[in-house]
Amino acid sequence: MSGPAEVPAPLRVLIADDNDLLRAGLVTVLSSDPGIRVCGEAADGPGAVRLAVRTQPQVVLMDIEMPGGDGITATRELVRNLPDTRVLVLTMFDLDDYIVEARRASC
Repeated sequence: MSGPAEVPAPLRVLIADDNDLLRAGLVTVLSSDPGIRVCGEAADGPGAVRLAVRTQPQVVLMDIEMPGGDGITATRELVRNLPDTRVLVLTMFDLDDYIVEARRASC
């Protein structure tokens, strides 16, 4: 007879976006999955970095353009300070420069 199956710990996700409604929607959708735990929300890049250092998320969903501190600069800091954290960049802008800069920031 085998023992109880181990349940993996939920994936810890931090959401960084200045749009309150979008952020709330992402929290709602992600929180409905038992395999995901939203460990924090931030409305700007610096806030995302501070919160990520404190909560140690495995994944950060990062908006590129936010007042008070952009997501590209925040991504650079996260990659430098939390190398095991993965950053997924979110944007509604169709600008190649943003994509190139976001890619550079994540390396």
